[in-house]
Amino acid sequence: VQLQASGGGLVQPGGSLKLSCAVSGGTPDFHAVGWFRQAPGKEREWISCISSRTYDGTSYYSDSVKGRFTISRDDAKNTVYLQMKSLRSEDTAVYYCAAPTTNYCGGRYGYWGQGTQVTVSS
Repeated sequence: VQLQASGGGLVQPGGSLKLSCAVSGGTPDFHAVGWFRQAPGKEREWISCISSRTYDGTSYYSDSVKGRFTISRDDAKNTVYLQMKSLRSEDTAVYYCAAPTTNYCGGRYGYWGQGTQVTVSS
């Protein structure tokens, strides 16, 4: 399974950005897909996950992004999205998408994409 994140960029505080994660190989619509981020000098942080519709399609969020970020998936396009709103400077990080080996969130993340930089600054 291969994952490729895109859509990062520079955005002002309070702005919005939508990240995409293209999933290919294996059975793309089988896997749950999660988003992580890593800010400079900080550890990688899990922020969201969506389970496969072959499981229950439930979405999960960390407290740091709940209410501001929305994860969704379009299995026809083998793509998972992360809509980010009300962005803050502390959201600045490299964002990664990853897939566990399971169709539910909580499994071990065995597949990783390259990151996409998100910078929130005026």
